[in-house]
Amino acid sequence: MSRDQLSTTFSALADPTRRAILARLTTGEKTVSDLAEPFDMTMPAVTKHLKVLEKANLVERSRQAQYRPCKLHPEPLKDIDEWMGQYRQFFEESFDRLDSYLNKIQTKKENDDGNKK
Repeated sequence: MSRDQLSTTFSALADPTRRAILARLTTGEKTVSDLAEPFDMTMPAVTKHLKVLEKANLVERSRQAQYRPCKLHPEPLKDIDEWMGQYRQFFEESFDRLDSYLNKIQTKKENDDGNKK
């Protein structure tokens, strides 16, 4: 069964180690050893995480002599941002309604307090 790209991307991002690897790649290309450095795990474990990120098309690995540098491939993250955009509008409208309601309550409270004096 083939999963859609958005599901594959979210699945890859579900793991905090993979998110940390992506964050490290925002500063530029890194070798697998560079990426493994801050983690308390074996090199094969880091490689497994990289394979998941590659499958989700979030990371590209190239070959340069004897090492394989990794770099961020951000397009799937743009797809997530576009998908989230439809919900962003919903939340903004909800917060605007909440703000309006709170302002009404505050104004009523100030008026009630002013009438008591």
